[in-house]
Amino acid sequence: KMKIAYLSTFYPFRGGIAQFNAALYREFEKNHQIKAYTFSRQYPDILFPGSSQYVTDDDIADKIDSKKVLDTINPFSYISAASEINKFNPDILIMKFWMPFFAPSLGWVAKSLKKKGTKTFAILDNVIPHEKRIGDIALTKFFLNQIDTSFVMSSSVKNDLLSLKPDAKYADIIHPLYNHFAQKIDKNEARKQLNIPEDKKVLLFFGFIRGYKGLDILIESLSKLDESYYLVIAGEVYGSFDEYSVQINKLNLESRISQNVRYISDNEVPQLFSASDVCVLPYKDATQSGIVGISYHYDLPIIATDVGSLKEMIEPHGTGVIVNNANSEELKNKIEEFFSMDYNVFQNNIRIFNLNATWEKLAESIIKEY
Repeated sequence: KMKIAYLSTFYPFRGGIAQFNAALYREFEKNHQIKAYTFSRQYPDILFPGSSQYVTDDDIADKIDSKKVLDTINPFSYISAASEINKFNPDILIMKFWMPFFAPSLGWVAKSLKKKGTKTFAILDNVIPHEKRIGDIALTKFFLNQIDTSFVMSSSVKNDLLSLKPDAKYADIIHPLYNHFAQKIDKNEARKQLNIPEDKKVLLFFGFIRGYKGLDILIESLSKLDESYYLVIAGEVYGSFDEYSVQINKLNLESRISQNVRYISDNEVPQLFSASDVCVLPYKDATQSGIVGISYHYDLPIIATDVGSLKEMIEPHGTGVIVNNANSEELKNKIEEFFSMDYNVFQNNIRIFNLNATWEKLAESIIKEY
């Protein structure tokens, strides 16, 4: 039985990373002694571009009992957090890392525990961020130097890791599928509930709307597709949606797009994925995407651009199609090609993939690494 300290974002913080941590925590809890530690302040409000950092009543949040120990912008809390975790005397400290902003706080705690003989493990979502800022690389290097083993879920993250720390110890893992969402519902019923035409080919763009995610490319593609294609946009915008609204109006697409531009609660996820025929990730830049995991949970195939490691999450498994370049003409052609293919083959391949992408296998690989 291992003693595991897990320092990352947990309830009441919301989002995919908190959901990932909760699912992995529950898996460790079955066979090991584990304690969850989280932030007293995750981001200062000025740095957080969304509407809220916290779960709402509509979210299906797993209320992990975590201790608030770390304020990312108060260095005194780094010392007290390390001291608090050290009282537990863990064999392993696990942290999830996704942006350089967290490098000083998490890195300092890892450094302190490493000195006491605890093994420090990091699950890396990103190493080099999508939106780069001065100092990012130095901060990330500091963090990586405090880590005994990194766990990577894609070759692009692995390559970024080795570019910054050529001697880094790492292990490859598969991003497990989220299993806290409700099951899918009948497609026509879902479309009725969402007021989506039942006879259309429905494309879904899901998740935070940010410049690098290429929603503009997808809207442009829709204008080149015939009237049988319909787009559902569902997600909170980082910044302003104005440029997309202007584009939609200019291309006269209002009647062919369902716009749900706001935070999407977990309760709404089954309807959106069940109503759709395919999930489109027209990203201009990426490492991997947790949205692929949600899509597979609903047996929904993917159309994605060949950036980061999206291709390796999709193509070898036959669970969707890849667009070579992030431009509207190529995306339009791939969307048409996708709808000419055998849909059942995609769905069967997704079900096979799902058998391997489990939280149990991830937990086992971390313990094995120890």
